[in-house]
Amino acid sequence: MSRRARTALFLAGGAGLVALLAWGFAGLPAFGDYHGVYGHLLNQRSLGQTHAMNTVVAVTFDYRGFDTLGEEFILFASVLGVALLLREARSRPPEEVDVREPFDPVRATGTIATPLFFLLGLFVIAHGNLTPGGGFQGGVVTAVAIVLIGLAADRSVFHRLAPKPFADLLEGIGVGAYAAIGVGGVAAGAAFLQSFDERGKIGLLTSGGTIPLLNWATGIEVTAAVVLIASEFFEELEER
Repeated sequence: MSRRARTALFLAGGAGLVALLAWGFAGLPAFGDYHGVYGHLLNQRSLGQTHAMNTVVAVTFDYRGFDTLGEEFILFASVLGVALLLREARSRPPEEVDVREPFDPVRATGTIATPLFFLLGLFVIAHGNLTPGGGFQGGVVTAVAIVLIGLAADRSVFHRLAPKPFADLLEGIGVGAYAAIGVGGVAAGAAFLQSFDERGKIGLLTSGGTIPLLNWATGIEVTAAVVLIASEFFEELEER
């Protein structure tokens, strides 16, 4: 296919996409004009039923916890696929690339930010049932703290703190723990992923039944997944 034909095909596809997006946005209700029945029901009843002050987390890890389990396995399979592709690519002859080390101010900033980001990530995971956040968001922040070590400081330190076999194992533990908690509900005589623990007092870290446990399982899996991908990219960069 010629360059002109490819350009014409791209422009035609782009015009169709823009038209569909414009059509979709034109049908959206005005800002704040919400008519969702289930949203109003959740705002009224989720706190009393789940004891989780964060309604979004209550939906994610309680009302639709089975869907979140599917998302966990999607992330697990995606990271596994990326790792396999990168490892296959590294089996080919390496190409020389210009790799520049970070400047001292960048190193200093990354070194200072690493513990701050790590503590922030743990805070977001732990308080997911009380405030906006949770395992997905906190896991990314915690992983960024670990990746910063390799970007701003020293990649050898990164590999010692987060060895790839350990990241592999931790990712499997995270997604396996989520499924195991779901099986725990069945063992307790309830439904799969239904909370089998006491809901606790509203406002405490232990409130929400199994929601905090699912939060931590997700945070572990997401942290390990991001760290594992970064480790694969770092290894490819080092070989080049």
